[in-house]
Amino acid sequence: MNLNYLLQQTVINNASDLHLCTGVSPVIRIHGDLIYLNEPVLTAQDCERMAKQCLSSDLFNSLAETGEVDASYSLPGIARFRINIFRQRGSYAIAARTIPTEIPKIEDLGLPEITAELAMKQRGLVLLTGPTGSGKSTTLAAMIDYINNRKKCHIITIEDPIEFLHKHNRSIINQREIGGDTKTYSNAMRAVLREDPDVILIGEMRDQETISTALTAAETGHLVLSTLHTVGSAKTIDRIIDVFPPYQQSQVRSQLSTVLMGIISQQLIKRADGRGRLLATEVMIWTPAIANLIRESRTPQINTCIHTGSQFGMHSMDSCVANLYRSKLIDFESACQYALDIDNLKKLLST
Repeated sequence: MNLNYLLQQTVINNASDLHLCTGVSPVIRIHGDLIYLNEPVLTAQDCERMAKQCLSSDLFNSLAETGEVDASYSLPGIARFRINIFRQRGSYAIAARTIPTEIPKIEDLGLPEITAELAMKQRGLVLLTGPTGSGKSTTLAAMIDYINNRKKCHIITIEDPIEFLHKHNRSIINQREIGGDTKTYSNAMRAVLREDPDVILIGEMRDQETISTALTAAETGHLVLSTLHTVGSAKTIDRIIDVFPPYQQSQVRSQLSTVLMGIISQQLIKRADGRGRLLATEVMIWTPAIANLIRESRTPQINTCIHTGSQFGMHSMDSCVANLYRSKLIDFESACQYALDIDNLKKLLST
């Protein structure tokens, strides 16, 4: 069993992921569904051999020591892959996510027009949120590419691992990988402000120190782009604030109310005709009213501002899902599954 062959099959089948684990045939994920490949059942030896095939000796030693490791892997001319290898029941399992070699354009992804405006902000914090596999990294890559083609600036990305590879264009881009170029997000974030960046991309805001440094960077004149595994703007703001101890939360609310330029939440929903998935989004844009709600700890009321803020480029997840259902692009079951508030969705559909 050869890893490169299985990764090629993943790309040929337009699958987003490949899963390899002991006791079953290789599995790929197409439009959210798991599908078994017509290949032999994998043994523990197969999985270990394929883990060694895509890891350096240092990373394999780290895997043996810690039980999990992240890495990137390339098949030249075919695709790159974000790979996580982990130990389970004494053997190794592999999850590989396909990363296209071409960086997609904002307009090709079906993102709202305001995405390009947020990418061109001079300073502030812009967040991409959504569940795993909803395309956050792809959207971030498209935004970085948009900046790279239009502005002269210094872009630094901090990723675990590096996914899309960017080429210098109008901007210069330095991409730092956790584990290879720097030990941790915290270390990289402490150093980044001394590296003269204009734009900072943080693969994921994982801990208090990373979030704190990101807020400071946004406050001191940098554009900071990052992701969180939340759905909905109000929940995202609460998640950031809840990371901090109670005595710091008032200060963080004040910081966030001034630096948060926008939040784009996204989900991928299966099409009614079964031909792939569609992007559903929620957009929140900074306004004085939203800044006041953040500062005064009234985040639940942000949803009302989003519902009534279409003139600023805002829309709610439920209204986007309702529009997809009205257009017969998704079925009612999917609409209910991905709506943030089913009662609100039904109300929107009845008007």
